[in-house]
Amino acid sequence: MVRSLILIICFLPFIFIDAQAQDTYMVPSQELVDLVDGARNPSVSFSPDRATLLLQDVPSLPSIAELAQPELRLAGIRINPNTNGPSRSGYVTGFTLRDMETGNDRVVNGLPENPVMTNVSWAPDGANFVFLLNKADKLELWVVNVSTAIARKLTDGSVNNTYYGSPLNWSRDGDSLIVNMVPEGRGDVPQKDMIPTGPVIQENLGETRPARTFQDLLQDSHDENLFDYYFTSQLVEVALNGNTKLIGSPAIYRSVNLSPDGNYLLVNMTEKPYSYSVPASRFPQNMQIWDRSGNMVHQFAKLPLADRVPIAFSATTEGPRSVSWRNDAPATLGWVEALDGGDPSVDVPKRDRLYLLDAPFNGEPVNLFEMEYRYSGLQWSDEGFALVNEFWRDDRHMRSWKINPDNPGQTAELVMDRSTEDRYGDPGSPQMRRSEYGTWVLNTIDDGQSLLMTGIGATPEGNRPFLSKFNISTGESTELWRSESPYYESIVTLLEEDGSRVITRRESVNTQPNFFIRDMHSGNLDQITHFDHPTPQLKDVYKEFIQYERADGVQLSATLYLPPAYDKDSDGKLPVLVWAYPREFRSADAAGQVADSPYRFAGMSHWGPHFALTQGFAVVENATMPIVGEGDANPNDTFVEQLITSSEAVLDELERRGVGDRNRAAIGGHSYGAFMTANLLAHSRIFRAGIARSGAYNRTLTPFGFQAEPRNFWDASDIYLSMSPFMHAAGIEDPILFIHGMEDNNSGTFPMQSERMYAAVSGLGGTTRLVMLPEESHGYRSRESVLHMLWEQSEWINRYVRDVEEVVSE
Repeated sequence: MVRSLILIICFLPFIFIDAQAQDTYMVPSQELVDLVDGARNPSVSFSPDRATLLLQDVPSLPSIAELAQPELRLAGIRINPNTNGPSRSGYVTGFTLRDMETGNDRVVNGLPENPVMTNVSWAPDGANFVFLLNKADKLELWVVNVSTAIARKLTDGSVNNTYYGSPLNWSRDGDSLIVNMVPEGRGDVPQKDMIPTGPVIQENLGETRPARTFQDLLQDSHDENLFDYYFTSQLVEVALNGNTKLIGSPAIYRSVNLSPDGNYLLVNMTEKPYSYSVPASRFPQNMQIWDRSGNMVHQFAKLPLADRVPIAFSATTEGPRSVSWRNDAPATLGWVEALDGGDPSVDVPKRDRLYLLDAPFNGEPVNLFEMEYRYSGLQWSDEGFALVNEFWRDDRHMRSWKINPDNPGQTAELVMDRSTEDRYGDPGSPQMRRSEYGTWVLNTIDDGQSLLMTGIGATPEGNRPFLSKFNISTGESTELWRSESPYYESIVTLLEEDGSRVITRRESVNTQPNFFIRDMHSGNLDQITHFDHPTPQLKDVYKEFIQYERADGVQLSATLYLPPAYDKDSDGKLPVLVWAYPREFRSADAAGQVADSPYRFAGMSHWGPHFALTQGFAVVENATMPIVGEGDANPNDTFVEQLITSSEAVLDELERRGVGDRNRAAIGGHSYGAFMTANLLAHSRIFRAGIARSGAYNRTLTPFGFQAEPRNFWDASDIYLSMSPFMHAAGIEDPILFIHGMEDNNSGTFPMQSERMYAAVSGLGGTTRLVMLPEESHGYRSRESVLHMLWEQSEWINRYVRDVEEVVSE
């Protein structure tokens, strides 16, 4: 059908103001304000001994004033210089301890007024937990004793939480922690010389140094000085009685890990030279083993700047990586090294080798196991074996091997051999338990012959989480329990090592998720939380998991929502908002596998497309948009064509059901979903309008790969150009709304991407609007920004989709 006439019959007042002139946040309808401001259920955490449930109060969205706090962006990391902690981090505001046996609650006392708390960490024995109290000028270390439910400050020093990972490391006995602290007397912040002393120079002398697109990199020598100043820490052992002891000297600590026996520290430090091309995670490393006093016992490895890593997905760095302690031994180091130089294009029989080195670390490393694919993880047991995983990204192939770490010459046994795309064949993940050292090891049963496994339980009817017994020798799985309709119930943790009692999270379409204790023998359920419906005003929304087929036979699915009290016979077809995010597959069969459940709770969120329900729309969430490339073909070779056929299929299904008006349909998405939205509007007239949030639209600005694309621009320029909606902006004839955080830190989605895309569409006469949200990153966090986002989205789809009438002719 060809559109012949569009009549605007009615619309809410929608005043378009030039982006440079508008400086006022707008507020949407009260229904949407209530969706944003509704009560939030607590987050939960179980103590290691499973005797205590910690309920943590989650506040409403922060104000824009909170997001506008000072921020430094150094080497790919954003920090608050006032606190020496991360900027924009989530937090909790209160604690309640629930006894798992009696169900009694105790509110934690001793907290200051209006506390902002992060980095909650349980002691290994579950007797205490610590957290960081975020103050205006520092991060303080506090502890809560479970028996008294009283919080107290542990030290007056300031914790340094700027680098990756946690700054808190518990001792094995739970009596102390090793903490990254701001060095005392570190001096004043380095000041920038306002008069340049020379140019900023980068140089490459003929070496291949590809790099994907990174944000917030170091820019000059002043940034280097700031990086040294804020990221340098002093390790301090802080006892629960308040005593402190310095360990080693100030340095930039990437990680600090205590050996299982508690006698050694594996310390990884960042060293110079830094780089202006890659983030801190690729800076040179110095790995050492120390005793508990900070004396070096063994110089393990020094790794250079990792700026020559190929961009292929199975590429990696040279030298030791994944360095960690063996969890079932007192003090044995394990690590992996590439045998192909980290380059997947090199043809070698084996790609990775696993090594072990026992204390006192003065012997030769033991060659434990070699892998044909890339190492992807290891799990230790205390039954004399370990499971080693290898994976190859190109064909999504993974294997698990059973090895004997005490007998390297023993032949490894193949335990699993499967495609990670095959959700239906996924046997699940092994459950873990605490070893005698307090470390995590495999939870074996049947004298070490079997593992307890849990998984989402993907089936053609939807996900049905399970608990099973997996025989390591035969590879056979015996199902012990599976979630039954009309509920979606998943296992959170085991209460008994034999799996006879577990904690589950249970929900249904109309029942808010809550936590239960399930007795596997009797089937009894004891509810341990009673959270209320978070959005009672939308509890009568209709939700259905739907399945349908693309023209090429690929099976698709989505979740359909209809407004409360909607009646198809009397209300007719509704305007539609489709929300999606494309994903790549190497198999059409795998692409068609169901990845959701019809029994999940109909939870409403301000972040996704649910806002449109309050505007009278039918909403399609998580409409699958698989991009399939089988054999020698790459998925992106037909990216646009597959987007179009998937979109046509979902609108066909709504038309067949009689609930959606395909002539009044909008498409929307965030990040790669925004990229999808712009492509669909540039190459088709399927949708009346689009919402594109925080996307990237010109792939020449990400020339060394993006998303799942392994090729660079110069190897596949036709693909980069054909997939870039910026290059096809003249084809966008339907209205498109661009929204972007002005401080986006996501790789590739620079704010400039939306600015240039808007300039292209508007310059070519298209109907478009650009909304740049101050202080916001890739995801929008402040209440003001989220409310304004909802206002923009509502007004856009109402004006250009809901409130239009179309006359069509063949």
